[in-house]
Amino acid sequence: MLNRYPLWKYILLVVVILVGLLYALPNIYGEDPAIQISNTRSSEVTVQTQEEIQKLLSDNQIEAKSIVFENNSILIRVANNDIQLKAKELIAEKLGDKYIVALNLAPATPAWLTALGAAPMKLGLDLRGGVHFLMEVDMTAALERLLDQASDTLKADFKDNKINFTSLNKTNDQQISIIFADDDDRNNAIARISQLADYNIAAQNDKQLLINISENRLQQTKSDAVAQNTTILRNRVNQLGVAEPIVQRQGSDRIIVELPGIQDTALAKQILGATATLEFRQVNDINPNTLLDIVSGSARPPYGSEIKYTQEGRPVLLYKNIVLTGDHITDSSFRLNEYGQPEVSISLDSEGGKKMLEFTQANRYKPMATLFVEYKDSGKVDKDGKPILEKQEQVINVATIQGIFSDRFQVTGINNVEEARQLSLLLRAGALIAPIQIIEELTIGPSMGQENITQGLESCLWGLLISVIFMLVVYRLFGVFASVALVANLILIVGIMSLLPGATLSMPGIAGIVLTVGMAVDANVLINERIKEELRNGRGVQHAINEGYAGAWSSIFDANITTLMTAIILYAVGTGSIKGFAITLGIGILTSMFTSIVGTRALANLIYGGRRVNKLSI
Repeated sequence: MLNRYPLWKYILLVVVILVGLLYALPNIYGEDPAIQISNTRSSEVTVQTQEEIQKLLSDNQIEAKSIVFENNSILIRVANNDIQLKAKELIAEKLGDKYIVALNLAPATPAWLTALGAAPMKLGLDLRGGVHFLMEVDMTAALERLLDQASDTLKADFKDNKINFTSLNKTNDQQISIIFADDDDRNNAIARISQLADYNIAAQNDKQLLINISENRLQQTKSDAVAQNTTILRNRVNQLGVAEPIVQRQGSDRIIVELPGIQDTALAKQILGATATLEFRQVNDINPNTLLDIVSGSARPPYGSEIKYTQEGRPVLLYKNIVLTGDHITDSSFRLNEYGQPEVSISLDSEGGKKMLEFTQANRYKPMATLFVEYKDSGKVDKDGKPILEKQEQVINVATIQGIFSDRFQVTGINNVEEARQLSLLLRAGALIAPIQIIEELTIGPSMGQENITQGLESCLWGLLISVIFMLVVYRLFGVFASVALVANLILIVGIMSLLPGATLSMPGIAGIVLTVGMAVDANVLINERIKEELRNGRGVQHAINEGYAGAWSSIFDANITTLMTAIILYAVGTGSIKGFAITLGIGILTSMFTSIVGTRALANLIYGGRRVNKLSI
């Protein structure tokens, strides 16, 4: 019989709508202003810290919705932004620089929805507020690193080819100076360098060569520095739990980073500016009295050695030659060993494992130090107004090499579990190939984001209201069907956007939703006009409904599939807000086809199907 749906189709339709409604629900609860307290390398958040904060807030008559201690951080929810700012100032004054105290936003989703895996949509910077950084890669450091690598490569190459030289050092002009003992070695070196594509001879005399890095290699190094830093920043932010960050390259040496929801640049700088890596170096195990003389300044360090210090201020004399850097680290994890002490397990790539194997074979029972290196903002600027990065180094471990190892080993001597966790996370995310400088920062407050949300919702509601009024006036009961489908369509879009892990809603995304509301109406206009045409041609009511849906299907499909292809192309080639628009447009096309065709047909079948009808309300 025409225009009858089996029961399972109605059940399926209802289930789909209810599931969409369930996962759309968290979005009506909004977010609470919050203060987040996190660790630094010098301190650890504990239950005692939580108790101190509770007492501080109570003494100052500040009421918190909740204070939760989890994942080694404290999250304090408050009622409004004014209380949030006041509480943040008091907590920051109380804790000082020992902890990171940051403004944040925390979802207010009820526990029963959270237990079902329901969460609100991830909002972009323009809707939720957050921080925006424009970062510049320090190319000087990248080129210095390249020169160091080139010097080591040439030394090894000359050694393999039995070319003797007196000295090989980099110069202040970003060149490599090589001095030879005789003409034969110099001529052999010239012949060898001519075979190496990465080097050019800039100048020469009887016993000296000046080598330049080729232009192609320089440009490749600069491009790689930005590309690798972009990838590592993205990994680092993801692993530190910032929701839906935007990390993308801009130009030849700059990177844009946007962190929605973060309201304090201090936390963001802590995450992004931690240019951390490890250096493994051999310890120059000299007489302790001589070491004291060097520290006091009455003696100079031996050639090729330098003094570094532990966190406790104990001096350690290290050879300048680096056995291995953190670039070769492929994975790291932390745990407590059998003695209850934190340690970081490190895995190396094949090249790093080979270097470590050769070193430990040649230096068994000798001490080796692990040097932690990071760059931090010094608070000063250079003549161009750019922040000056300060290099900080600290010996975190000195141990005797007890056995031969290669690509897997442990670093011990770390103060606490949280410090081991942070070190492991930074190493796993990767070492920045060159330091980065924040040259522009922008904080978008939650009030501005809320204003954008309000305007976006108003535009959606007005679009929905106008469409509903039009459909009700022109198509009467079938206009009711279309209006119900429109509401269901919006519910499904919000539910799917909330479920998708990679989807972020921004203002362009809201524009995509508004556009799909109009497109959904178009489908119902085509269907309803086709039904009216069939009625004018003398068809019966049941045949008119059936032919209306069947006849309009091909036109609706063609129109929507071309728009869907456009959305896919926009997502593939676009960035940032363009992707956001493409995502909501693509989802809206699919859901509107479902609700406009299947949904309205189900309502029409329910009201008119399976019975004799002489007239339609259309």
